[in-house]
Amino acid sequence: MQLSVYALFDGQCHSAMSFYQQVFGGELSLIKVKDSPMQPMFPEALQEQVLNARLTSAEVDISASDWLHPTEQPTPGNMLCLYLRGGSVSRTREVFALLSAQATVTDPLTEQPFGLYGALNDNFGVRWMFHASVVYTQNH
Repeated sequence: MQLSVYALFDGQCHSAMSFYQQVFGGELSLIKVKDSPMQPMFPEALQEQVLNARLTSAEVDISASDWLHPTEQPTPGNMLCLYLRGGSVSRTREVFALLSAQATVTDPLTEQPFGLYGALNDNFGVRWMFHASVVYTQNH
């Protein structure tokens, strides 16, 4: 499991991450709705939105998307969160449960087409997002 920064944009993710790549160099991977397994779940108007982007270089590891929680508006302070990714499903569930104490769980941990995902705002007002890859078996 590794902690990194996750930036939340409102339709400007591609431009912002391209700019950060110009500043820091490195490799930028970017997945839009239209290019993902989640494509049929979204209306045409959202097909160009970025589901997930990641910039890695010797200096930075930044992940981002065009999604804020549906009840949120982009304002300074709610566009960055702490992002725990890459851990085992069991460890992700354990840490999520521990951080959930006195937190507002906005997205319960659920299996999505891209893996196990969940999010919460902890008791101190910090937004946390969680992602673990799920290994699917034939019986799953």
